[in-house]
Amino acid sequence: MEKILEHTTEEFLQFQKIARFSRDIIITEKIDGTNAQVYITEYGDVIAGSRKRYITPSDDNHGFAVWVEGNKNELLKLGPGRNYGEWWGGPINRGYGLPKGEKYFSMFNTIRWCAYGETPARIHKEDPRIEKYQEILPECCRLVPVLYHGAFLTDKIEEALTDLQQKGSYAAPGFMNPEGIVIFHPAANICFKKTIKNDEIPKSFVT
Repeated sequence: MEKILEHTTEEFLQFQKIARFSRDIIITEKIDGTNAQVYITEYGDVIAGSRKRYITPSDDNHGFAVWVEGNKNELLKLGPGRNYGEWWGGPINRGYGLPKGEKYFSMFNTIRWCAYGETPARIHKEDPRIEKYQEILPECCRLVPVLYHGAFLTDKIEEALTDLQQKGSYAAPGFMNPEGIVIFHPAANICFKKTIKNDEIPKSFVT
């Protein structure tokens, strides 16, 4: 084996750390728009993106790049990095009863940010001695609505979905055809989605 190791050029890959299942989850409303991102480079360039590509005002996706260009100075407050969210409103997908041209960018990272005008909450850390607080979201942005934040309990997932179905969208109050929810597990850094319709267990999985 020693001789093999002397000549191998393969990089060693370790097994990834397993996240603890019994940690908090964050359930948010799944908005039916189009995936979008605002990428701010370390040089202060503001770039718009869709799910699969960068976009420009001349090669746009439902007007998102135009919106980014028009709100460049405000978006710079996000700081360097990639900021993901949903670009939604009339007439994108569900539309949410909004007139054509009324669109919003609702960001996914509800841990890092608090809505503009709200008081930043303390971010939970495993070590209670570490104090970290949310940042204030730029005025031109929104957050996806948080329906639950707490222990990973499957009952809470079903309750959030039922609440959304009965009360309608929290992103667009009065709109009674919301899509569903997203369950985010911060410890594992993974998301799951569950929709109100067409979310049955596939028959091939039922024994």
